[in-house]
Amino acid sequence: MSFHASAQDIRVDDGHILRARLQNTNGEEVDAEIDLNQCIGNNDGTFEWDGEGFAGSAENINFSLEGDDSVPILRASLRNVEGDLVDADINLSERIGNNDGNFSFE
Repeated sequence: MSFHASAQDIRVDDGHILRARLQNTNGEEVDAEIDLNQCIGNNDGTFEWDGEGFAGSAENINFSLEGDDSVPILRASLRNVEGDLVDADINLSERIGNNDGNFSFE
């Protein structure tokens, strides 16, 4: 299940720690966090799933819930191989889920 449909107070702290209160199977809200640096990398100025450490080459990292469905979008300027900053974004709900009140990377 995509995490944002069952979450409250979603935020990204320190540019790479996704935090929220996630609903578990009992309907309780549980504090949860996941380090996005462990599952997202930078591939020549674009976000890459199954990578690592994007925040080390990023500037202007920001997070927002966008559109009518409050889709969780992470945006940043990422350095490419030439060292230039490239604007990039990634939909966190594509691969981050809620597994009984814990973030899961799928």
